[in-house]
Amino acid sequence: MIQLKSIKKSYPSKNGAVEALSGIDLSIRQGEIFGIIGYSGAGKSTLIRLINRLEQPTSGRLIVDGKEISSLSKKELREARKDIGMIFQHFNLLWSRTVKGNISFPLEVAGVKKAERKKRVQELIKLVGLEGRENAYPSQLSGGQKQRVGIARALANNPKVLLCDEATSALDPKTTNSILDLLLNINKKLGLTIVMITHEMHVVKKICHKVAVLDTGKIVEEGNVLDVFQNPKMAITKEFVKQITHQEEADEAVDLMKQTHPSGTIIKLLFKGDSAKRPIINELFQRQRVEINILEGNISQTQNGAFGTLTLLIDGNIREIKSAIDYIEQQGVGVEVIQDAAQLIS
Repeated sequence: MIQLKSIKKSYPSKNGAVEALSGIDLSIRQGEIFGIIGYSGAGKSTLIRLINRLEQPTSGRLIVDGKEISSLSKKELREARKDIGMIFQHFNLLWSRTVKGNISFPLEVAGVKKAERKKRVQELIKLVGLEGRENAYPSQLSGGQKQRVGIARALANNPKVLLCDEATSALDPKTTNSILDLLLNINKKLGLTIVMITHEMHVVKKICHKVAVLDTGKIVEEGNVLDVFQNPKMAITKEFVKQITHQEEADEAVDLMKQTHPSGTIIKLLFKGDSAKRPIINELFQRQRVEINILEGNISQTQNGAFGTLTLLIDGNIREIKSAIDYIEQQGVGVEVIQDAAQLIS
């Protein structure tokens, strides 16, 4: 659905060109919710603005639904943009228009007849859950309601792609979750391709199928959300994953246990997919003659399945501990030995 091939974007400055994006290659499939995450200044907003050509790439090819957006004429671009909706962090609503008026605006611009506009607006108001607020003005709406208007407006022309530029950054956590649930519902109902620009890993975890990590204008890591969360390779990705795994608190718990139990064996279990549902600890108690203390644990759900970790302190006979570790690995659960005073693993 969306392909970026060797995309570069530079801006002129007094000291020469500043490169915002450096050779971006990206492929987003139809119906996918694709997250692009990075810190401020990474080039996220520039990247998303290239997709609907609010920005023109310096070089490279950008293809959306078979059309090379980067080379369209102004007239062709206006037509192509009907297939690309966009929502923003600060809503960008028309404050002099009601909810109905805001949603209707792109239909008016497109020359849609009044009766058809009215019908479409009512469909969208129902879709985004704003029944009863049709005649309210933006100043009378909460942040979440304003964003719902923004989403409805972006969907007015039945686009094939929805671009979300930090769409939940201005919202509180509860409202953020409700907006993400709405986007997930829209994706499933309409088969819409959604591109999420964000610096919040919670957003990626909750609704995205795939994620790309952007750092100083380059994609440094990419893949299925579950795979990236389970095995982040780059330092910046590991920082983002810590946002939702509470890894810093886990490390503190492990460090404390190393001091108080220097002769104990500490292992981290790595769960993914169906293995996250297995009652591993209960099975260990029944099968192995070892003492088990749970130090910390975290299970998270993504669109690709569950993943998580569980850190254990195991005491007992060396052979029994080795047998317990072997059994865990046989169940499809990864094992990382953090402290192995008995040097069980050579």
